[in-house]
Amino acid sequence: MGLYLKTFNRVAAFVNTMSSTPELGLATMYRIIKKSGAERVSDDAADELRKILENIAVRIAKQAVDLSIHAGRKTIMSDDIRLASKNVLKL
Repeated sequence: MGLYLKTFNRVAAFVNTMSSTPELGLATMYRIIKKSGAERVSDDAADELRKILENIAVRIAKQAVDLSIHAGRKTIMSDDIRLASKNVLKL
């Protein structure tokens, strides 16, 4: 239980920093939208996509942490991310 609390506190601290400082670059959002066929992209659209993707990424990461803890590991593995993303995205 101690490992779970330590890891949860680290994730919670990371999530708190996420709300103030974006982790994903705005230029990347422009490229993604343009690659999807848009001729022009507004600043608000790129920023909104960034917020949504960061929210999804945090939800997946939290669940991956839970999965690794349940498996008795400290390290997040690619399978944890894959399984968590299927659950979060309902694929």
